Amino acid sequence: MNLKSGLKDIAQYPTAMAGVIIILLLVGISIYALIAIPYSKAIELWRGEASDWYQNPKLAAPVWFNWFRTDKLPETIDITSTNPDVKRDVVPSGTTTSINYTYTIPYNYNIYPQEFAIYFTAKFKATAPFVGLYWITPDGSKIHLSNFALRDQNTYWVSQDTKLSAELFGASPQIGLFAGPNYNSPTAEKGTYQLQIQGTTFEPDSDYTAEVLIYGKVAGWAGTDNLRRDIGLALLWGTPIALFFGLFAAVGTSLAQLIIAAVSTWFGGWVDMIIQRITGINLVLPFLPILIMVGTFYSRSLFLIMSVVILLSIFGQGILTFRAVFMQVKESPYIDAARSYGASSGKIIFSYMIPRLIPMLIPQFITLVPGYVFLEASLAVLGLGDPTLPTWGKLIDDSYNAGALFQGWYYWVLEPSVLLMVTGLAFSSVGYAMDRVFNPRLRGQ
Repeated sequence: MNLKSGLKDIAQYPTAMAGVIIILLLVGISIYALIAIPYSKAIELWRGEASDWYQNPKLAAPVWFNWFRTDKLPETIDITSTNPDVKRDVVPSGTTTSINYTYTIPYNYNIYPQEFAIYFTAKFKATAPFVGLYWITPDGSKIHLSNFALRDQNTYWVSQDTKLSAELFGASPQIGLFAGPNYNSPTAEKGTYQLQIQGTTFEPDSDYTAEVLIYGKVAGWAGTDNLRRDIGLALLWGTPIALFFGLFAAVGTSLAQLIIAAVSTWFGGWVDMIIQRITGINLVLPFLPILIMVGTFYSRSLFLIMSVVILLSIFGQGILTFRAVFMQVKESPYIDAARSYGASSGKIIFSYMIPRLIPMLIPQFITLVPGYVFLEASLAVLGLGDPTLPTWGKLIDDSYNAGALFQGWYYWVLEPSVLLMVTGLAFSSVGYAMDRVFNPRLRGQ
């Protein structure tokens, strides 16, 4: 059976076609991730070196959680002083200038926000601006938050202000400020709130701006982790990493085994003996402990680990399988014909022997891919993955270290786990169908 007719037969298996569709989707996601988020940007974001994450809430569930809830979880409210709905009043008075902001904040949730912070940026030479903050509830009550002088960059965490909490009768500020008249209310009061910032500058060119962040409990399509990082980044970038590791290791191992088995069979004698002895020794080597030793004592680079995986896998069981088939191919009439017209050993091996087993090779490396994908994830879970790369395994490792399952942050664990299982199932389905099509013993069963 040739490759073209074999691929037509594969279409008769619905599970294989579903697997092909999933694999194509994964390839499409990989291409999108590489284009939309360049490697350097992805590493910078995952390491937390970029300032983008400060706007994300910690440990927020995906926004699609609200699709299944009648009582919606709050989303983050982010209002900057340049927002057209923010009122700015500037009143000069001699050597000082009053700069006041009024933020109108609609809050339409019964559930309290997670955190509340105000980020200030000030411009001055010697004397810093001074600000006073006031919170106005929907019923018109005015609550004094705090007074302080600004620095160049200043963050006031309202939700961590213990003095304000005492004034709210012990309630956490993010609860007491949204609870209405009853500070112990189990639900937040819906309505329109206002934040007034009354500032005074003491120099002619002095100024300040403020960004108000009321952190919600859902964010992004995949949620966030305990470092405010968008989990979607690791899910996207984990896809090309998983496919690259799995495909490269599977193809590299299968091709190397095929070539080595062909050389061993063709030349025989001491060449075959040496290859079989190396294979026998390699089969008893502890695979995972060697990888752990390399990752612990040398480097956890993905490329190094992948190289070691390929080296340890080359002299594996596949060589014995291919060698058994090549023993039959070697005695075929067309091989005798090639010898008779003086074909070299290299030409016989690469032009006549190896092409005969290509249909058998393809199902093998397809079925090997899930194993290598899970291996990369397993190494990451063991703490031996590349710490600089956002991968599915790294997500699972981080969630385990943070106690995600015990804290109820199931999305953090389930999202990468489901992707791993779907990827493995897709490649296994395609590989199983191809094996039944190309393997004469299974064909028609």
